[in-house]
Amino acid sequence: MDRSSLPRGGTTPDTAARRKLVEKKTGVKLKHTSSHSFEPESASRNVENFIGVTQIPLGIAGPLRVRGEYARGDFFIPLATTEAALVATINRGCSVVTESGGALVRVIKDAMTRAPVFRTEGIEHGILVSEWVSGNFRKLQAVTRSTTKHGRLLSAATSMAGKTLFVRFSFSTGDAMGMNMATIASQKMCDLIELETGAKTISVSGNMCVDKKPSALNFIEGRGKTVLAEALIPERIVKTKLHSTSTEIVDTSIRKNMTGSAMSLSYGFNSHFANMAAAMFIATGQDAAQVVEASMGLSLAEKTDGGLYMSVRLPALEVGTVGGGTSLPTQAEALRMIGCSGSGYAVKLAEIMGSVILSGELSTLAAQSKGELAAAHARMAR
Repeated sequence: MDRSSLPRGGTTPDTAARRKLVEKKTGVKLKHTSSHSFEPESASRNVENFIGVTQIPLGIAGPLRVRGEYARGDFFIPLATTEAALVATINRGCSVVTESGGALVRVIKDAMTRAPVFRTEGIEHGILVSEWVSGNFRKLQAVTRSTTKHGRLLSAATSMAGKTLFVRFSFSTGDAMGMNMATIASQKMCDLIELETGAKTISVSGNMCVDKKPSALNFIEGRGKTVLAEALIPERIVKTKLHSTSTEIVDTSIRKNMTGSAMSLSYGFNSHFANMAAAMFIATGQDAAQVVEASMGLSLAEKTDGGLYMSVRLPALEVGTVGGGTSLPTQAEALRMIGCSGSGYAVKLAEIMGSVILSGELSTLAAQSKGELAAAHARMAR
């Protein structure tokens, strides 16, 4: 195809035809939707029936000082959102954390899961299938290796209910988020299990993965990257930059994040993890639906002799720096801004995201402790 003949923004005959059809059927001129900086072919892995783009404002927060194993230094954070006051909130938190010495962050577990569901003949057959899975783990690992150069099977755990058997596979997936990699490998292993045991595969995803749904299993066991981050904020900075006190922030955290979440049986014992996760997911080309898992987790605040200790635990942060939407032009630029584009940077990205979530959580708790949240939205949501 002669790209020199493409109009500004790029199009193809199929794209133009679809857009023209939509405009005719809806009566809406897609002027802005049709303006973009990449060729339609480059989005073919990400979307079908391409007609254009939806643009989301991109803001910047920082610098944020991160003290991870892979992310070390000060970073400017790209945040894609339509929610007024969010970037300002995160930016204040970044400023406070940085002035206090930075966020200490670690990824303590890294495993993507997929859990096929099988139909067996009954309990005895299910036990035999479970024993076969346990006794033939090396065979299952070999099947995984035949489907990917980057993935490795880490474990296979079985669970039974009557004639229904689940096998929860856990994988190391390199720098990819890894869902497709895990699915392809799991399907091949299902074929082998069927052949060897007579169990019937019902679905390669049996909802014990657990993908894109809140769950106690992922809250406890983790999925993707399990991230811990912490910061110690001197009382002087709590008062001058957060306009609150350690005592007030801790009280708000206990009554809101702990008691309120317990009373509602929420899996999110936090103020708003999802806000920071969504803004970074969209900016960097992650699977936005997996914000569901990123929204789960613990936000903890303690008063110390020196000021405020703040920490977060994210059990299921599912991110990657290759694959998915990470190679799209604006998303790739956002990843390059934080030094996380391409292979070798997935854990670094998770460390930065954990530090951003810590910062946004700190700032919001402080605002809520002083009754400033509604005023900030009223002032900035214009």
